Amino acid sequence: MVNEYPQVMTIAGSDSDGSAGMQADLHTFFTREVYGISVMTACVAGNSYGIHASIALPLDFIDQEFADISADFKVKAAKTGMLADSNLIKNVVANYKKYAFGPLVVDPVIMTKHGDMLLEESAFETLRELMIPLATVITPNFYESEKLADMKIKNDDDLVTAARKLQQMGAKNVVAKGYHQDESQIEVRDFILLESGKSFWLSAPYHNTTHINGTGDSLSACIAAEIAKGTEIERAIRIAKDYVNTAIGNEIAVGHKFGPINHWAPKIK
Repeated sequence: MVNEYPQVMTIAGSDSDGSAGMQADLHTFFTREVYGISVMTACVAGNSYGIHASIALPLDFIDQEFADISADFKVKAAKTGMLADSNLIKNVVANYKKYAFGPLVVDPVIMTKHGDMLLEESAFETLRELMIPLATVITPNFYESEKLADMKIKNDDDLVTAARKLQQMGAKNVVAKGYHQDESQIEVRDFILLESGKSFWLSAPYHNTTHINGTGDSLSACIAAEIAKGTEIERAIRIAKDYVNTAIGNEIAVGHKFGPINHWAPKIK
């Protein structure tokens, strides 16, 4: 008997050091026992010290990737990563509407975990207007929630308000990640708002480490993998939170400065 594994697609850039982007997504897909398929949008040359060069792929090539995947594979869910400019975002939105790829998890790579802007303002507006309404789940970091909701988040109530604003923009389910820049903090608390109206907080220990590259990629990839396996949304989010926290809490010695999380540490549940 031939084993059948759910097929999951990442739409993202290639990170040459393997710690983030498409590589982090594929690591996650493999460890969650789904088959990973990719639409590559860009390539980045870098290592644990930093990014040193990047190149965007032509839009007609990206169109062909989508067409070829649709013609041959049964994609059960997909996720997005870094989409560098407005034209690329429009291209991805158009292709996602054209083909049947299942629920979409949007990792809105807008700002770094330190609050630095990654997208030009025009690309940000395009993502907010066109991509968010496609999201079955959206997973912004603390600063991305501030930017998308156009507000400062100073306390728990503010994060709840920001999540509700994201849902009003069209995202069905929201994972609003909490602040995690204070080395003295004990835990990280994320606010979850589901399509049903149910909401809750997820807490995990704070790990003071430089090996956190690919954290956001892996969280969204894990949610997509679980959705593809038929896991209901709330359970998928809880699994992903535990997966990433375990991967951060069990460091591996890869790279000399900013390293990857440990995708081997979490076990299938």
